[in-house]
Amino acid sequence: MLTLMRHGWGLENPAFRQIFTSRFIPEAAPEQMQWFNDLQHVTASAENAVRIRQVIDEIDVELFLSEITTPTLVLHCRDNATVPFEEGRRMAPRIPNARFVSPERQNHLILEDEPASPRFLQEVRAFLV
Repeated sequence: MLTLMRHGWGLENPAFRQIFTSRFIPEAAPEQMQWFNDLQHVTASAENAVRIRQVIDEIDVELFLSEITTPTLVLHCRDNATVPFEEGRRMAPRIPNARFVSPERQNHLILEDEPASPRFLQEVRAFLV
């Protein structure tokens, strides 16, 4: 993925960015995919996108999960193509009093018009009350 990012991220042709879009929002409509492709293009250079990905890959919060004392809601779509579902299932029980919710979707990002959106909003609103 880093090689793809280095060589294709900044190109006008969105083919390389489409790979990332397809992982983040595989169930999106074509217009939504175009929006996400464009968003990637204007928000980060190829060099910065690679740096961000490298930093994210190095972050390990597992040692700190048991120290979290604030209420926590973990939302993780069951068929998420970006982060394996098992990661959310493994992380949530290690956070004291965390609530784990797993919408039946593939998208990593919940889009406002998708079937999981109402449940997502309901869970967030209930959590914030």
